[in-house]
Amino acid sequence: MSGLSRRQVIAASVGGVATTVGLGLFGAWALRRDETPAASDARTPIPTEMGPTTTTRPPKLLEVRTVKSTARNRDVEVVAFRPDGVAPGTLPVCLALHGRGARARVFTELGVGGQLSAAAAYAVVAVDGGDSYWVGNSAKDDPVAMLTDELPGWLADLGLNPRPFAVLGVSMGAYGALNYVREHPDAVRAAAVISPALFTSWGDARARNVFTGRAQWEQTEPLRHIDALGGAKLGVWCGTADPLLPSANRLIDTARPAVARTAPGGHDADYWTAVVPEALSFIGSHI
Repeated sequence: MSGLSRRQVIAASVGGVATTVGLGLFGAWALRRDETPAASDARTPIPTEMGPTTTTRPPKLLEVRTVKSTARNRDVEVVAFRPDGVAPGTLPVCLALHGRGARARVFTELGVGGQLSAAAAYAVVAVDGGDSYWVGNSAKDDPVAMLTDELPGWLADLGLNPRPFAVLGVSMGAYGALNYVREHPDAVRAAAVISPALFTSWGDARARNVFTGRAQWEQTEPLRHIDALGGAKLGVWCGTADPLLPSANRLIDTARPAVARTAPGGHDADYWTAVVPEALSFIGSHI
């Protein structure tokens, strides 16, 4: 099979795609800068990320808690989306990791809360992780330790399964999501990554100014550890106008995901909102 054909839909049976995306759950959110291109490639457009500017009353199936994270040395928000029409109980959990410049609440604007009843009987939980590509580069701010050591207790307090069975990552969050699969191979069955912010060279990675050095990047770069993804099913989505498409195609060519889709769209909220329903359906098919 050629590299080009693998970049089209592979095994596209992911269940029914959810209906219209619900927007405006937290009011108007602005577009913010994300994933600054490498200094060596001035021609690359700067992708965008969503960040909150105002909030309104959340829907009843959305719960937001502020908790103290010792690992991050600050208060963080935990945002839990529960499916409508599902009896109370210890629901399976998909962990959602946001992009650079965003916070956990960004997933409301991407329509996650309006999709779960159509996708499957599981909850989606997001948490504030900062802008360090979900890599622990400081003893005072370690999002990896937060996810490993603190998140299970927060999930239990919410009445949810403390071991996420899946992970969803957008942009920078895809970097973290693929590493989460590596770190939790016995628990994670599926990963959906949208517009993955990955790096094919140390020069590109260094330009983000988040890694402590080349060694840390080499240890955490998902493209360098494809074999470590194990048996988790992978889905990849990326817009054809996304400046990060080359790294997404590298992931598709090397990881051979169960679903690989490139379609018109950029590195922006419009594209992410459009593909979230299919990504959630893909995750739901692997409970």
